[in-house]
Amino acid sequence: MKRIEVKLSLPVVAPLLDVIKRAADQLRGGLASPGALADVDQELEASWLDELQATQNDEVGALLALFDDEFFRDGVIALDGENAEPILRASSAVRLRLRTMNLEVLPDETLEDGSADLSALEEPVQKAFMAYLFLATLQELIIQHLDSSILDS
Repeated sequence: MKRIEVKLSLPVVAPLLDVIKRAADQLRGGLASPGALADVDQELEASWLDELQATQNDEVGALLALFDDEFFRDGVIALDGENAEPILRASSAVRLRLRTMNLEVLPDETLEDGSADLSALEEPVQKAFMAYLFLATLQELIIQHLDSSILDS
């Protein structure tokens, strides 16, 4: 299996981790994209939603685990076949939460093309936007550099 190590700038990434952790904490209590099943037994739906929540929590935990004590020593994160898919999904979940938590003032086009004028944004929105873009970049790295067969499994 392919493995990539990415060296990140601690002074740039560390403040973004605070924003990401706050969004991750909010995800513990609810799905990033809640849905409802039509015409399904309430007990089955509750069980299904509990399982989705547990999976989301595990995947967000895998994302946050990239930024452990070792990361703060050397600034390196490692991505491989074991963590690629969970980190992709966790990054999506956190980005969705950031979208609804701090970035609702920005249009979708601005979020997707990264064209916001940072100087025109208030500090909490700036940090959330930068965290959103950081997670998007992390997702792109995984997709571009890890063997696609890992993502298909």
